[in-house]
Amino acid sequence: MFERFTRGARATVKGAVAQAERAGVGSVTEEHLLLALLEQEGGRAAFAVTALGLHDRRASLEASFAEARRRGGLTRADTDALAGIGIDVGAIVSHVEGTHGQGALDADRGGRRWWRSGHRPFTPGAKAVLENSLRVALGRGDRFIGEEHLLLALTAKPGSVADVLAEHGATCASVQRALYGPDADGGEADHAQAG
Repeated sequence: MFERFTRGARATVKGAVAQAERAGVGSVTEEHLLLALLEQEGGRAAFAVTALGLHDRRASLEASFAEARRRGGLTRADTDALAGIGIDVGAIVSHVEGTHGQGALDADRGGRRWWRSGHRPFTPGAKAVLENSLRVALGRGDRFIGEEHLLLALTAKPGSVADVLAEHGATCASVQRALYGPDADGGEADHAQAG
């Protein structure tokens, strides 16, 4: 599939690996893909990211990601659903961190499987984004996968990254409008979520 990626999409994937390296974590996540997209210049995704104001709110995005990791990757919807049945996720996180230390629920805390192979693996969620980007591209009638398809796949895949993006005004629909104009159809979101 990587042969279908444009130069910019390949740079994004390589940038995601670099993001994981800088963070000192063992695997590449959807968060790393988004942070790498924020560093891209000159493509459709860079235009959309700028138009949506995400460049200017990078620190806020990173703080939201840190909070999501602290909750063990639970989305706001998950947290709200649990609160609806009387479970206070904040209290549980505080108790766990009081016993095991801050960030104890962070799924990638200290994982070092990549030392053996020399390559950081992609998490199942990050792999799903890469696969869904192909569906997004095909759904739009595109032969190649660009950064814009990665961005749309990130917004369409339910999880903490899509949650954080939505909190910052970057939903699948708003990204489509930024990329393709006000008449953009929602077909690629359907293709991306099908995977």
